Amino acid sequence: MTSSVRVELGSRSYDVRIGIGLIERAGQELAPLLRRSRTAVLTDETVAALHLESLKEGLDAENIASSHLALPTGEKTKSWRWLADSVDWLLDQRVERGDVVIVLGGGVIGDLGGFAASVLRRGVRFVQVPTSLLAQVDSSVGGKTGINSSHGKNLVGAFHQPSLVLADIGVLDTLPRREFLSGYGEVVKYGLLGDRDFFEWLEANGQRLIGGDAESRIKAVCRSVQMKADIVARDETEQGDRALLNLGHTFCHALEAATGYSDRLRHGEGVAIGCALAFETSARMGLCSQEEPVRVRAHLKSMGMKAEIADIPGELPDAEALMALMAQDKKVIDGRLRFILARGIGKAFVAEDVDSELVRSVLADALREERFRS
Repeated sequence: MTSSVRVELGSRSYDVRIGIGLIERAGQELAPLLRRSRTAVLTDETVAALHLESLKEGLDAENIASSHLALPTGEKTKSWRWLADSVDWLLDQRVERGDVVIVLGGGVIGDLGGFAASVLRRGVRFVQVPTSLLAQVDSSVGGKTGINSSHGKNLVGAFHQPSLVLADIGVLDTLPRREFLSGYGEVVKYGLLGDRDFFEWLEANGQRLIGGDAESRIKAVCRSVQMKADIVARDETEQGDRALLNLGHTFCHALEAATGYSDRLRHGEGVAIGCALAFETSARMGLCSQEEPVRVRAHLKSMGMKAEIADIPGELPDAEALMALMAQDKKVIDGRLRFILARGIGKAFVAEDVDSELVRSVLADALREERFRS
């Protein structure tokens, strides 16, 4: 039971393979891309313990030699230090421009490994093998790579498309519940930004996804990837439509920075809260009915997810400080924030004329609710 989604980018087009057992069959999938039977694998320590042996066995079955580097697990790995270590290690492995690097892991390793491949010898090919739901539906597709800096998240990087993506649904069974739900925040985003029918399908089937139903998981990943692939094909470097994929992210990135990119808030959790705040902002601007943000939050809560700022543990800075963090976002143009707002579920659009005072009031009200609960 394997599906394939094509990301159409001319000579740089590639397939996203979605199914069960793809890691064990990695050698078969990878062999047509190789000019010589060897590869280097970048991964993290947690993923290596769970899936590296299966990957190596799949490569060995096709007589593909491999070496690996396992980096520390966590968002802090997306840094200059670990990027430099990764590039130096790849050079130590004598990776040539015609070789292929395998990036095995979640969003952190996918972003860092892809960036390392983009700068190594001015660009080598790489294959994404995403092991988290979030990476499978979002970060592994579309060619965005990068690291964080002291100024904010993902502010250093490059567009560098993979040559292949292997999204093995089977590995999702190894994810802790919170990690799976974090990825679900990105899945919901796709329904909210452009497919109301998909959102309604998620309302009806979300619990089956959590419960491990393989058919539902494949369908959810396929639909999410197809939506992203269609948008990337129209706007690879985010000059227009691709910005829609940032629904919820302006709020999310500010909240992540405010929590120190710590375990207090996972990225997908921030996206879910950010989507709810974007719909609340849209409703206050009269773009959609107040029932829409209520419905968004209700679904997130029914899945056991964080849906509001009040759900983030610990103290948060005030609205003014969060606004200042937003000003560092990549989506700032000429000093003005671009927000992704919505005229309803499935009807997102890019807005550049949002009243900052209105956004500040949305945040202030959410923070008041947070303090009231605490």
